[in-house]
Amino acid sequence: MKQFFKFMFASMLGIFLMFVLASIVFFSFLFITVSGLQSKTESISSNTVLEIKLDSPLPERTIRNPFAGFRFAMKMNKQTGLNTILANIRKAGIDDDIKGIYLDLNDFSAGGLATTEAVRRELLSFKKSGKFIIAFGNNITQGAYYLATAADKIYMPPTGGIQFKGLGVELTFFKNTLDKLEIEPQIFHYGKYKSAIEPFKFDKMSDNNKLQLNVLLKSANDYMLNNISASRNLEYSFLFNAADKYLITSPKEAMEYKLIDSLLYYDQVVEILKAKSSIKENENLRTISIDEYTDVKPEEQSNSEQKIAVIYALGEISNTGGNESSIGAENITEALRKAREDNTIKAVVMRVNSPGGDAMVSDLIWREAELTKAQKPFIVSMGSVAASGGYYISCVADTIVAEPNTITGSIGVFGIIPNMQSFFKNKLGVTFDRVTTGRHSDFMTVTRPLTTDEKQIVQKEIDRIYETFVTKAAQGRKKKFEQIHEIAQGRVWTGLQAKENGLVDIIGGLDDAIRIAAAKAKLVQYGIVEYPGVKTLFQKLLNDLSGEAGISLAKYKLGENYQYFERFRKIEELRGMQTRMPFDLDIY
Repeated sequence: MKQFFKFMFASMLGIFLMFVLASIVFFSFLFITVSGLQSKTESISSNTVLEIKLDSPLPERTIRNPFAGFRFAMKMNKQTGLNTILANIRKAGIDDDIKGIYLDLNDFSAGGLATTEAVRRELLSFKKSGKFIIAFGNNITQGAYYLATAADKIYMPPTGGIQFKGLGVELTFFKNTLDKLEIEPQIFHYGKYKSAIEPFKFDKMSDNNKLQLNVLLKSANDYMLNNISASRNLEYSFLFNAADKYLITSPKEAMEYKLIDSLLYYDQVVEILKAKSSIKENENLRTISIDEYTDVKPEEQSNSEQKIAVIYALGEISNTGGNESSIGAENITEALRKAREDNTIKAVVMRVNSPGGDAMVSDLIWREAELTKAQKPFIVSMGSVAASGGYYISCVADTIVAEPNTITGSIGVFGIIPNMQSFFKNKLGVTFDRVTTGRHSDFMTVTRPLTTDEKQIVQKEIDRIYETFVTKAAQGRKKKFEQIHEIAQGRVWTGLQAKENGLVDIIGGLDDAIRIAAAKAKLVQYGIVEYPGVKTLFQKLLNDLSGEAGISLAKYKLGENYQYFERFRKIEELRGMQTRMPFDLDIY
């Protein structure tokens, strides 16, 4: 027995020492991580070229990678946000050490048309400084080319590739899959254009959906071609015809038709950059990436006690707490309350980039926005998407600012209750029986079909929510119910179209919205405070080691096929009535 306790205490001591050692290693690692994150580049060499390569989708705001700065760290998704990219371009315009910008067009993947438009607009503003912009790419996609037209010169090698073919939308339909599984989607909706339910009801687009998407694409395509026409001094009719017939497929043709300026290899472009930035032939080109430039001479923050709050409402609207990439019942409502109750905040701008989602949560956010508007100027800035529930939470604003190619509107409601009785019985051999105290005690179960009475109950609720949505949009836009109903019914619009029909007020970006807020609050000097707060390093580390790491792994393993997994995942998460736009309306 004595020997037993001896070994037992020895084991316990060993475990304790291992725990202490592990803790020391962990906190040492954490300290090194923090130190790495806090290290800043204070200055750069003169005659430096800012290199911009947008090879991953841009989130709205920058999210710090907890492993940033470590050479041994695994390659992780870039988290530099659109807000940082635009701020860095603006900063470069007044930085004497930056002589110009080099646009690397390879692997372009900035995100939606509205995101590309925001970066392009900032590049055009940068050119007013008198500094150069040179663009180069081995393979130039359509989105990359549109961005490149903000440059002074566009180059590519003679063996490269270029896309110039017009815009398109492809939707995924699940009806045949559900039929094979013997799952009946019991669908309810209001609005002849509410196409979010079509993937479960049809195996192709309805005529109404094709009509609205054709009109939407024409608006986006015309805007893009007109801007290219102005930048490259080419006729709109020529550009439309060239895209329609796919006349330009090689660098040689692109140069002949004046879409680009010269056929050059990368080393030749480097020599041009060196000459423009006053670097001698025998010296190396001095460049700094847009990500690294974030830590160079950061813009001085205003010391003014008066502030404008920028609230980022991003992602799906769901009945959860919400996080950096989703809108929940807590994160945005809490952010609005904090901004409203803070006496140093004189105006509020809500940046909305959301396809919508849960109707109840959308209404909760609308209420907080209404209370905020009653006390302070409340401006909405729309990103790539601010549709359905995304528009619901926006419509109360004093002023709505949208990008020309923002997808917005989609004022409509739908609900889907699957009847999985045949699936369980015929595919799995599972049956169900029940005892209830009333005819509808098991209402909303997925193990039997809805009765006629129950279908009428659901549709009545859909109609009620739609009427509430349209009424609030009409109040916010100072229009009659009938006027909003005419342009609602689930129809989606571009920002330009929405301005014409009165759903938005001004075409522009987040900076325009902030300037409007400052003017309404009569502010000359002010600081910017962002909500919801970005997660701490430790919180981010825990997330990366848990749930978010799983999603990152799925994206890595599935590649382009991840989009289908993500769509099924979103379907599974739907709860209650939905104010949501068509699924994954990606314009390419």
